[in-house]
Amino acid sequence: MKNAHSGLKVFAPASVANMACGYDILGFALEKPGDEVFVKFSDKPGLRITKITGGKLPYEVEKNTAGFAALKLIEHLGETGRGFEMEIHKKMPFGSGLGSSAASAAAAVMAVNEILYRPLEKRELLPFAVLGEQVADGAYHADNVAPSLMGGIIFIRDNATLDVHRLPAIKGLHAAVIHPKIQVLTRDSRAILKDHVSLKQMIQQTGSIGGFVTGCYTGNLDLIQRSLNDVVIEPQRAQLIPGFYAAKEAALKEGALGCSISGAGPSIFALCANNLIAENAGAALQKVFTDQKIKSELFISPINHEGAVLC
Repeated sequence: MKNAHSGLKVFAPASVANMACGYDILGFALEKPGDEVFVKFSDKPGLRITKITGGKLPYEVEKNTAGFAALKLIEHLGETGRGFEMEIHKKMPFGSGLGSSAASAAAAVMAVNEILYRPLEKRELLPFAVLGEQVADGAYHADNVAPSLMGGIIFIRDNATLDVHRLPAIKGLHAAVIHPKIQVLTRDSRAILKDHVSLKQMIQQTGSIGGFVTGCYTGNLDLIQRSLNDVVIEPQRAQLIPGFYAAKEAALKEGALGCSISGAGPSIFALCANNLIAENAGAALQKVFTDQKIKSELFISPINHEGAVLC
């Protein structure tokens, strides 16, 4: 471990949540982009945010996702009498559907845990990181925070109890993620959702979730391809993303296993069997938005199995 007295920095990656069929219960980590949080000890008791780069965020600890997550961890560890200073370096876009607030919260709790010589295991940091992200979108869910913190593909049986499980990731899986430069805030994207589904939709969606999990454990890409299908959330949110269905069709034509909205959007992900397909699908996704004269940013990434790391 680096000299904790001089401070340390943690990187936490972006993540793709929902993964089509798994609203609020499936997510995976990307290698980039991500956020960095720097923490050092201070002579003045309490936690203070001293610097924020990459975007306008509140310096008040209780109103900041990273700050609140770290504060709850510090309180849990009985370290409120100690002084901490925190810097937050945002290196990913806000309102992108890539778990920006989750990455900050994950990096913050890991940084505090590391500077205190790791009293908790990574998995035990999850409740505090989820509390931090709740500040941003008002919901208690771990489909961004858990993969950002722990890495891999994460299945959440129950958010309230954080009953989370890592799924086997088939070797070679890559994602193409396109972030069109339009803003869709998570709160707004959640607000348009209906609070009921039909019996037919429930059967289809649960079948797809079961199929996806089975496909991960058996290495069955064909089953995963059939299962990356969202009949509940995607049809409601597609209206928020200009050209969504054209983009989805373009990615699938290039051989993507599935394509859907990443988190609350507007980012779109295409899960692919290998890097070449991901690059081709990504180029196809980007062309759809370029043709609409919408600027976009493309990320090609394998599944990130590490999650938050010291850097």
